[in-house]
Amino acid sequence: MSHVLIIGGGGMVGQKLAHELAQSGLADGARPEVTLFDLGFPAEGAPAAQKIIGNVTDTPQISALLAQRPDVIYHLAAIVSGEAESNFELGWQVNFQAFWSFCEAVRTEHLASGGTWVPRIIFTSSIAVFGPPFPDKIGDEFLCAPQTSYGAQKAASELMLADIARKGFCDAIAFRLPTICVRPGKANLAASSFFSGIIREPLNGKEAHLPVSTDVRHWHASPRAAAGFLRHASGLDFARLEGRRALNLPGVSCTVEEQIEALRDIAGNDVVALIKPCADPVIQKIVAGWPRDFDPARARALGFVADTDFKAIIQAYIEDDLGRS
Repeated sequence: MSHVLIIGGGGMVGQKLAHELAQSGLADGARPEVTLFDLGFPAEGAPAAQKIIGNVTDTPQISALLAQRPDVIYHLAAIVSGEAESNFELGWQVNFQAFWSFCEAVRTEHLASGGTWVPRIIFTSSIAVFGPPFPDKIGDEFLCAPQTSYGAQKAASELMLADIARKGFCDAIAFRLPTICVRPGKANLAASSFFSGIIREPLNGKEAHLPVSTDVRHWHASPRAAAGFLRHASGLDFARLEGRRALNLPGVSCTVEEQIEALRDIAGNDVVALIKPCADPVIQKIVAGWPRDFDPARARALGFVADTDFKAIIQAYIEDDLGRS
């Protein structure tokens, strides 16, 4: 039986992935033994063989997890964008230094195994690795030039992961995820949190604050699509990456106004009326440095599939999470 370790398994995406693996197994249909590792877990969360509480900054604990020699490791844990920007030291400690320690622990365990343990690592990076000026659509050849601390931390981690994979200590891929929307639960400290909030809160009968103008365009994927990306990667032949380990994933490009109109079509005017403009210059500045649209040809050729449009993203939230937020 395959052993899967999900670092960050208590978070929203980690829980979606764990549910997906419990229901459908890995990409080849095999049912893995799953270990979840995080600061904590939901009371009625996804099933797992082990749920281990801990912190990614605890290097001995990470080393102990890797000593179990899991076949597949999903590394999803990170300080989110807004918090990484406001707390410079913490962002670099968690998103960079802890990831370096993780990579070193992988190398150490690989050597201890006599080179026989070569785990498959799937790391969630971000489209924040890109910075302006942007073309109309970002292609697979566009350079990384992050304009936030979070983006810089993710870009640096991509390079570390690619190098330990090049050396043969692991096999790996880094996913540049779109902004995941509509996220269930409460708003977090991510600068992108409002993209979910302006849909989630009105659908739950609550007011939502909109900190940017309605002409802001962004790149989105649903939590359902994110779990699908991660599961698909478990069966992907990484040799097809040809050494280019970071991958821009598919998504939906739309403006905030188009988000709101999709919500109107699904839920009506009274729900949309709960969205209240509330300008936030800090959020506006961060969002202005983010990419807006992509042409992820490599990912599509590798079989990754996203939502068809923003209505589908809203519908996924309604079917999977409405009433639990």
